[in-house]
Amino acid sequence: MDEAGGRPRLALGLPVGTTLYKADQQHRIVEIARAADAAGIDTLVHSDHVVMGGRTDRYPFGTFAFPDGSPWLEPLTTLAVIAGATSRVRLSTGILIAGLRRAPLLAKTAATLDALSGGRLELGVGTGWQREEYEAMGLEFGERAQILDDTVTACKALWAEGGPASVDLPTLSFDGLWCDPKPVAPGGPAILFSGPLTARNLRRITGLGDGWIPIMGEPVAGVAEGVARIRRAWAEAGRGGAVPRVRHTLPVARTDGSPDLDRTLDHTAALSDAGVTEATVPLTAFTADPDRAPAWVDALGARWHRLWT
Repeated sequence: MDEAGGRPRLALGLPVGTTLYKADQQHRIVEIARAADAAGIDTLVHSDHVVMGGRTDRYPFGTFAFPDGSPWLEPLTTLAVIAGATSRVRLSTGILIAGLRRAPLLAKTAATLDALSGGRLELGVGTGWQREEYEAMGLEFGERAQILDDTVTACKALWAEGGPASVDLPTLSFDGLWCDPKPVAPGGPAILFSGPLTARNLRRITGLGDGWIPIMGEPVAGVAEGVARIRRAWAEAGRGGAVPRVRHTLPVARTDGSPDLDRTLDHTAALSDAGVTEATVPLTAFTADPDRAPAWVDALGARWHRLWT
């Protein structure tokens, strides 16, 4: 929630592939970021693929919408460029396949970006779905859940104040290492774990995380049930006073077959009641015109402001 206004935060899902910009126009994503910064949007969210294999038929959420050769900007690099072009908007991944980056390098990269942006970074993380990405990095796809757990655990150890870090985990270990600079906030950027609320994911969110990103298309009732489970688990773990951060994408409403932004935003109240603290609007669901996109972002900020005042 917005601590000042008691409303959910508004996140904008940034374009990937060629959904908005052609391959040679990717630098124009900064135009969107500047518009969002000026429009009062709370968070910018960028997704991740390191490499793409040919088996996109394995995509578990329907038809994979991106043809071979679609450009996927590396999210932490992209957010670093955006950080230099903005002053207040938060910078997030949604999701970063964290286990594809070895923990010491990820901890260093994230801490550097957080420090240079004035503490604006958060990390939405998950295991990803593509076997080829793990194999290309010399990692076992079947160990991806453990790799994610160990990567986040090691990053948090490296971000901690008070001395060198040591970990002895199933997929990595190190002893007596310093990793500086530290992130702005003690303990590092907020971490939200994505995916279904399995027992393992609930343990992650409770023991390592700050919140949850429900699976795409999760209905309101499912989100509410999940939030209730997280709150019970946090209370049992001694975190009962904390509020889980929950970021979920608004379902796109249509009128006469066309996306309707006002009707889409109307879903926010129900999600907020279910425990969602940040609602994401996917930009490319509403415009595919790169020249008009900054003005659309400005209009989104104005409509969101009217909705909550």
